Amino acid sequence: MSKVHQGHRARKRFGQNFLHDGGVIDNIVSAIHPVPGQALVEIGPGLAALTEPVADACDKLHVVELDRDLADRLESHPFLSSKLVVHRADALKFDFAALSAELGQPLRVFGNLPYNISTPLIFHLLSQLDTISDMHFMLQKEVVQRMAAEPGSKAFGRLSVMIQQACDVTYVLDVPPGAFTPPPKVDSAVVRLQPKATPTIAVHDRKMLNHACLTGFNQRRKTVRNNFKELMSESDLESLGIDPTVRPETLTVDDFCRIANWLYEREQGISG
Repeated sequence: MSKVHQGHRARKRFGQNFLHDGGVIDNIVSAIHPVPGQALVEIGPGLAALTEPVADACDKLHVVELDRDLADRLESHPFLSSKLVVHRADALKFDFAALSAELGQPLRVFGNLPYNISTPLIFHLLSQLDTISDMHFMLQKEVVQRMAAEPGSKAFGRLSVMIQQACDVTYVLDVPPGAFTPPPKVDSAVVRLQPKATPTIAVHDRKMLNHACLTGFNQRRKTVRNNFKELMSESDLESLGIDPTVRPETLTVDDFCRIANWLYEREQGISG
């Protein structure tokens, strides 16, 4: 057990569940594969279960921690403190791009993310993706399944499209509730997100892609034509090579990108 672990109680408002299973920790660190000289950033180090072995493998580690008590413990940690740079901040508002510029290289981001902020946090990171080399996150298993889902499956939706447009998604491993203290009521999984050097279809505006996804998946049992009827006509959809009579979950990531770009160009008055 980490020395940081002693005497700290998990705080519900921060969604804290602390990892303690040594085998799982080893597998996650192996997947991250930290190397000295890299710009490694951990979100929510908590009781340092991942922090300690990652810090052992590298010379410097940046951590973003909102809980003041845990930040204090990390800064006074007997052997970690010399390797850590503790950013006392809310990861949802943290400027990862500025840190990357300061360090002069893209960031390798990882963490056991609180379930209550995981999706907005990943969207925040997607907005700064050109400053990130890769990401490894432990998340609710259902969220990882949605990230990795393929068109036509029930899990395929807004999160699948938003992530897959920008990143290659690798399902790394499952993590049972018993690996945590306190054990969560859900299964967890680790995912690797690798930003694509060149997406198949670049989107003009990620907010418009998000809007297209929200519209498309709003009523999953309806056809694409019905869901998009307020925004574009049947012939507009057909002009993009999209069958208006199918359900939204059968569309591909690229289909949603084409819709988003069409909507953006119309809004900006750009003619094809």
